[in-house]
Amino acid sequence: MSGAREATAETVMGTIVLVLTVAFLTYSLSVGGVHISRGNYEIGAKFGEAGALAPGAAVSVAGVKVGTVSQVTLDPKTYMAIAKLSIDTSVKLPADSTAKITSDGLLGGAHIAIAPGASLEDLQPGGEIENTQGAVDLLGLIGSVIRPQGGSGEAVASSAPAPPNQPSQPAERH
Repeated sequence: MSGAREATAETVMGTIVLVLTVAFLTYSLSVGGVHISRGNYEIGAKFGEAGALAPGAAVSVAGVKVGTVSQVTLDPKTYMAIAKLSIDTSVKLPADSTAKITSDGLLGGAHIAIAPGASLEDLQPGGEIENTQGAVDLLGLIGSVIRPQGGSGEAVASSAPAPPNQPSQPAERH
């Protein structure tokens, strides 16, 4: 008798754990913005500076995720970063769209924000976004403000005016 109760209790407990796991997985996928897509198409974009851009980074239009970065490589001839973007097929981007690498935060990763253009033609699979803006080195900018890289210290000191009400040379006595 007690063996049958234990088996029933284990079966009920296993079913509850399975239902909770499926519910948690469904919830986490819906909150995380992950959705099962009908397919994607690939486009490319070349950047002068990729910064912290990495495969898996989000691609967004108006703050809405429409794809991911599938690959970041270096063009050996031009030394530009080439990003391959995997875009949801339900999103048609105008041919004159602009891609910009933006940071997720001061020390965070990076993602690509696309600003749609006004062209009547759409970017075709395998096409390339021509108008791009590379990543900005925020820490480098902060460092240049804190420690400007102007001329040498001697040039700055020699061009400084003499303090007021003080003669630049001692007065002669007669």
